[in-house]
Amino acid sequence: MVVISAGILMYRRKGGIEVLLVHPGGPFWRTRDRGAWSLPKGELDGEEDPEVAARREFAEELGIEAPGSLQSLGQVRQRAGKIVWGYALEGDLDVSSIRCNEVAMEWPPQSGRIINFPEIDRAAWFSLPTAREKILASQQPFLDRLERLCGKASEK
Repeated sequence: MVVISAGILMYRRKGGIEVLLVHPGGPFWRTRDRGAWSLPKGELDGEEDPEVAARREFAEELGIEAPGSLQSLGQVRQRAGKIVWGYALEGDLDVSSIRCNEVAMEWPPQSGRIINFPEIDRAAWFSLPTAREKILASQQPFLDRLERLCGKASEK
């Protein structure tokens, strides 16, 4: 069965487009930076609507609701086969005020030892060129689609 996730790519205009990305928490990701960041996202619960799931995951990972109208960025398939639905939301968020939920995981693998850690360990705003270096390669199309979407909006 294919795993389906949904997330929100929040953006703001500060001399150019900046996007909010999150860095996964936990020991596996601790030293990884380039190609490790993501839009805040998570798996759908059963037959949950992707937009509803994207809003829920944004709140769980950042500790703040995602108000406003979402614009679809379509979907991408990640390397392991997971499908991710992306939505754009113009807004602003003070990354120093985020509060993330915790997850439990066996670490090291097959050790029987369970540790708790934040689902994300930080969030940051990046210009589009920097975001293209930071984000998971499979999610880069969301940045291209957002750039086209913002270009069309400024032409009106």
